[in-house]
Amino acid sequence: MDKIFIVCGEKSGDQHAAEVLHFLKKRNPNLTTKAWGGEALKKEGAGILKNYTELAFMGFIEVLKNLFTILGFLSQMKKDILAFNPDAILLVDYAGFNLRVAAWAHTKGIKVYYFIAPKTWVWNESRVKKIKKYVDHLFVIFPFEEKYFRKFGIKTSYVGNPVVSQTANFLNFETDPKIPIIAFLPGSRKQEILAVLPVLKQIASLKPNWHFKLAAISDFENSYYGDLPFNVKIETNNTFNILQNAHAAVVTSGTATLETALIETPQVVVYKTNLITYYLAKFLVKIPYISLVNIVAEKEVVKELIQKDFNAENVLNELNCLLFDNNYRKKQLEEYKQIKLILEKKPVGETLSNLIFNEVQ
Repeated sequence: MDKIFIVCGEKSGDQHAAEVLHFLKKRNPNLTTKAWGGEALKKEGAGILKNYTELAFMGFIEVLKNLFTILGFLSQMKKDILAFNPDAILLVDYAGFNLRVAAWAHTKGIKVYYFIAPKTWVWNESRVKKIKKYVDHLFVIFPFEEKYFRKFGIKTSYVGNPVVSQTANFLNFETDPKIPIIAFLPGSRKQEILAVLPVLKQIASLKPNWHFKLAAISDFENSYYGDLPFNVKIETNNTFNILQNAHAAVVTSGTATLETALIETPQVVVYKTNLITYYLAKFLVKIPYISLVNIVAEKEVVKELIQKDFNAENVLNELNCLLFDNNYRKKQLEEYKQIKLILEKKPVGETLSNLIFNEVQ
C-alpha cells in the first residue's frame, strides 16, 4: 500500500487516526497520506486538505440547519479522493458523514476501512446494512462490539481501545481535598462548549475557595470561553495532566468520560443540547446511559446529569459526595478498575495497521 486517504470529523478521531498513521508509516516509510483531519494527523505527515473543525456539526437540528454545507463538503471530498486515487480509505468515527463516503467509495472500487464503529447498538441499527454493504473491514474499540457486528456477517476486529494506551502514563494523585481542585472538561465541539459553560461558570462562582482548571483545546482561542470567574484557570491541550492533579472532574459526555475513568479521577458526567435533539434522542436511543463509562460497565458507575438535571446545585451535590464521602468516592474508583480489566490493553495503532497492510498489497 502506497497511498491512503483518512477522514475524521473531530479532535479525538484525529488523535486516534494519527496513532494508526504512525504505525502505517513504520510499515511503509514512503506511504503518502491525504486527510480531512487536524493537527495530530498533520504531525504524522498527512497532507490536510480540510480541518475537521469545519465538519463539527452535532445533533439533529445542527445537521439539518447545515445540510447544504455538509453536502457541499461531501462533494468536495469525492473530488479530493478521486484526485488522490488512494489504495484505501480509512474512515474514523463520524458516522453520519463517513457512511456516505463509504457508500460512494465502494462504487469506485476503493477499499474502505472503518475505525471506531457507528454506535448502532445505541440507536439507528439500520446503519448495520450499510456497514455490511460498503465497509471491507470494521475495526472496533470495545470488546462487545466485535460479537455484535459479526452476528450480522460484518468482517470485524477488536483492535483495542486507543484511550487505554493514551492514558497509561497518567494516574490520579490521591491527595486530601482540603482545598479542592476540580477539572472542567467542557467538550471539543462549539455546541457542547456553549451549552455547558454557563453552568460551569456558575459552579465556580458559588465555590470561591475551590480551584478549577478548564481543559481547553487549541482549536479555539481562550477568548472563545468568555469571561471566567477568578478561580478558573484555562489550560490548553493539557487534559490528562489536569485530570491527574484534580480531586474530581465535571466532564461533558464523550470520549473524555472514559479518559477520566482510566486516569482514575472521580467524575460527574454532564450534557445539554437543544430540546428537539434531546427528545428525538430519548425516543431513538436504545440504552439507558450516555457516558462511555456506564455503557462499558453496563451499570451506573458515574452520575449522569442531563438537560434540566444539569444545574449548579445538582453538580455541586455530586462533587461534595465525590470529594468528602470516602465510601462513595472509593466505590467509583473500584468500578474504574473493573473497566480497565474489560478494556484489555492492546497496541491499537500497530494492530490496526498490520491488519490493513495484510489485506492491501
